[in-house]
Amino acid sequence: MRLRVTSLALVATLFGGCTYYQTAPGVYSTAPASSFDRSWGAVQAAFADQGVPVSREDRAAGIVSGTRDGITVTANVRTQADGSVRVEFNTSGATSHDPQLINRVTAAYNRNMGR
Repeated sequence: MRLRVTSLALVATLFGGCTYYQTAPGVYSTAPASSFDRSWGAVQAAFADQGVPVSREDRAAGIVSGTRDGITVTANVRTQADGSVRVEFNTSGATSHDPQLINRVTAAYNRNMGR
């Protein structure tokens, strides 16, 4: 009997030392992706959507490029002074093989941005 009482006292002492911190009331969410991150992801998805494999990706310089059927597609992603992001697509090479590729990549980018 004495062992049982001692065991219960020990368990009560251990649980008495535990602290439970309740979360403060409010609405919690993860931080939204930055405009640059959203634009960067949309550029990558646009390339994938149009079957342009990425051959160069330099996030620090804001450049993504790839080639499809002899046409090199380059995207420049830049954060401007006011905090907005500017994305510019360019093509070079054999553009006569698929003159609408840049339009499709741009449209895919806009879709991925929810426009």
